[in-house]
Amino acid sequence: MSQLVVIAEFETTSETFQPFLDVCRYDAERSVQDEEGCLDFVVLTPTTEPNVIVLYEVYTGEKAFEAHCQAPHFAIFSQALEKLSIKTRHVRQHSHQS
Repeated sequence: MSQLVVIAEFETTSETFQPFLDVCRYDAERSVQDEEGCLDFVVLTPTTEPNVIVLYEVYTGEKAFEAHCQAPHFAIFSQALEKLSIKTRHVRQHSHQS
């Protein structure tokens, strides 16, 4: 079974960038610490786009990602998306082939 890599890109405003970044960092920390199936979770900010946040997540597979989507910290993340009116640019799932 191949690992599942999720790359999600979000657009904020200058006012919502820091609050959303804080929520993303919390989600990343809890995901790695609390979820056996989350192998890596990195929060990135592109150097050329100051109001963009990219999440790079690696899971043992689809079931692990589904479990992530049911976790309490993911609910907080989802609520922040709505509350802060964050625009989802892309969410892509990839199979890790090595």
